[in-house]
Amino acid sequence: MKIIFPLIFIFFVFYSCEKRNQEKQMNEISETSKTEDQIKINPLKDAYFGETHVHTSSSMDAFIGGNRLTPEDAYRFARGEEVMANGSPHRLKRPLDFCAISDHAEYLGETYTLMNEGTPGYDDPVAQQMRNADNYEDAMALFVKYVITPARTGGSSHPDFYQGEASTISGWRKNFNATEKYNEPGVFTTLHAFEWTSAPNAGNLHRNIIFRDTIVPKVPFSANDSRDPQKLWVWMQLQMDSGASLLAIPHNSNGSKGMMFPEVDIEGNPIDLSYAQTRQKMEPLIEMMQIKGNSEVHPQFWPNDEFADFEMAYSIQDYSGRKFEKKNYVRYGLERGLKYEEDLGVNPFKYGFVGGTDNHNGTPGNVEEDNYGVGSHGYADQTAENRTRQVIDGWATAYDISPGALTGVWADSNTRGSIWDGLYSKETFATSGPRIKVRFFGGYNFKSSYNDDSYVEDGYAKGVPMGSNLSPSKEDSPQFIVWAMKDPLGPGLDRIQIIKGWLDNGEMREKVFNVAVSDNREIKPDGSVDPVDAPVNLETGEFNTEKGSSQLMTVWTDPQFKASERAFYYVRVLQLPAARWTLYDELREGVSYPESIPKSIVERAWSSPIWYQP
Repeated sequence: MKIIFPLIFIFFVFYSCEKRNQEKQMNEISETSKTEDQIKINPLKDAYFGETHVHTSSSMDAFIGGNRLTPEDAYRFARGEEVMANGSPHRLKRPLDFCAISDHAEYLGETYTLMNEGTPGYDDPVAQQMRNADNYEDAMALFVKYVITPARTGGSSHPDFYQGEASTISGWRKNFNATEKYNEPGVFTTLHAFEWTSAPNAGNLHRNIIFRDTIVPKVPFSANDSRDPQKLWVWMQLQMDSGASLLAIPHNSNGSKGMMFPEVDIEGNPIDLSYAQTRQKMEPLIEMMQIKGNSEVHPQFWPNDEFADFEMAYSIQDYSGRKFEKKNYVRYGLERGLKYEEDLGVNPFKYGFVGGTDNHNGTPGNVEEDNYGVGSHGYADQTAENRTRQVIDGWATAYDISPGALTGVWADSNTRGSIWDGLYSKETFATSGPRIKVRFFGGYNFKSSYNDDSYVEDGYAKGVPMGSNLSPSKEDSPQFIVWAMKDPLGPGLDRIQIIKGWLDNGEMREKVFNVAVSDNREIKPDGSVDPVDAPVNLETGEFNTEKGSSQLMTVWTDPQFKASERAFYYVRVLQLPAARWTLYDELREGVSYPESIPKSIVERAWSSPIWYQP
């Protein structure tokens, strides 16, 4: 009784303080909402770039790996401020427009204890080991024991110093308060978020959960509650029933061991109509690319796609029994979704595209190849020397990963409501890092070409934007307006491609079309295009500044269109080659990487699809 009574008293005081803080916070939120309502909107929308997947010291794996940046620090970094990342001063070259901090739900209570001296459990021996780990080997041993093993085997879900739900509430509230503090409507948008980190048999089924406003749960749903995505969706529906607006974004499908776009659910039951309807409702988006690789396609399974071999993170096959499978990739998921729609009436994989980093340094949006000197995962890759030999958290060798990707959203203002609505409606695009802008409309009765911005008005008035369904017309084949603008800091654009997937008598088909090209080249009768000779200077890292286009645009009609065939179309924009981060390491730090690691890359952007539905 001598021990129990003080603990009860502490929790009573904690909950009382939490309630007062919540009431105060809600008053501040009400004032912020009034400000948001006053922001001028652009009905034709602007492109906003942001981060939907980043981890701070509130994620226990990041904390063990050396990250001490808080959610507040991460938001300051996203806004363009300098922080101390991995022991070095670091800042973005350009601030982000929006950011969602997606710390792991599974250990929010533990990290609250780890970072707050005087809290129960702070002086536990294991907690002390985690705080005192100051090198890669010690950190990895703790990470494997307390994070990887429980996550993948269903073992004990919390270390002994975990203080129960009260500490989880405190950790979640800490993230909530930081997210509220740094939201500035019209200038910088923050979104409440967390990651649900399910990994049955080491297959990646992770989802990032993004909220539209401040209606959030007392505690987030974690993989400790269930590793089954359907249980996550049940929980999400309960939140919706309570007034919340939220969505889930699956990520890293390249490491999903064939489970991201399945034939059966996690219990082994065939995918049915209820599953398809629920998944489509809860998950409008999928992460196309992040640090652990590009999940669009793989050259082993798409040998006819000449640009398929891009940031594949080949070494992920060396860890946790992962093997490359065609069904791990987004394009397969889109095609399989068409078949499900034909068979069930609903497409469970009707995904728009976003990009993220999965950065564990607390540095959201740190995607520039020439600004990667602090790495992304603490002790694992904090120096160039580390990056030549160490492994990223049991996922891939450090030199095999990328800095990650960005999300672009077309929205009428830089506010929570508009950004989230753009995400939910899938009017989004992903980039492999550069701030390439992409627009994509499908419709009828467009002009044959456009010389001004009137294409945007026509796109909305006579058609639908990316992420939408396009209905048939009795009279015409659909037209597609596509426009892209280069990153002001990057090389010129090489080409625009449209990737089509369709069902031909129940069989999945696909084709890549070159539809707009730079440097006065011609698209040949067979659809191919001669490459541009614009190599990177391997002595300096400089890219070619004379070739490529600043903008590309076309109005395209599918030459193989059949009104009876269900299809999707999405855009891929390719820029001319630029130096990969590994080349900058070699030039600046004098290290050497294996010959198999490319020194230059063809960065790109992907629009969300448009689905033609007969």
